Amino acid sequence: MVSESDPQRLAEACAARMWQEDAASMALGMSIVSIGPGRATLTMTVRDDMVNGHGICHGGLISSLADSAFAFACNSRGTVTVAAGFEVDFIAPAALGDRLVAEAREIVLRGRSGIYDVVVRNDEAVVAVFRGRSRSLGRPVVEDS
Repeated sequence: MVSESDPQRLAEACAARMWQEDAASMALGMSIVSIGPGRATLTMTVRDDMVNGHGICHGGLISSLADSAFAFACNSRGTVTVAAGFEVDFIAPAALGDRLVAEAREIVLRGRSGIYDVVVRNDEAVVAVFRGRSRSLGRPVVEDS
């Protein structure tokens, strides 16, 4: 049984449960590096099929990585939570072969609403900054939590 009295274990159980059904993140080659209460770090390597007509990673795919990190962070406290919206600012391009790292962290959680920031980096620079707004649906991610 997973309990809210062990927030790290709860976050790990929520991530494991969500990952089982996350075909989109898996199809994009994402991996979970770390998870904890209100935070998550995911990676993705830019493949041939992710590069746009300018020879750089498509912005929608960078947004997808940030959105996945956001999703794992905002569901880490045990309650099913969805995106209410987000915005992303692209800072630098990502190239074919770049390993992107998205670090999500909770900024504020009040009632059913939350705000999360995600920074996406490659080895050289910040690639994008993402701010997500979440809304809790009020049911558990892991049924026995």
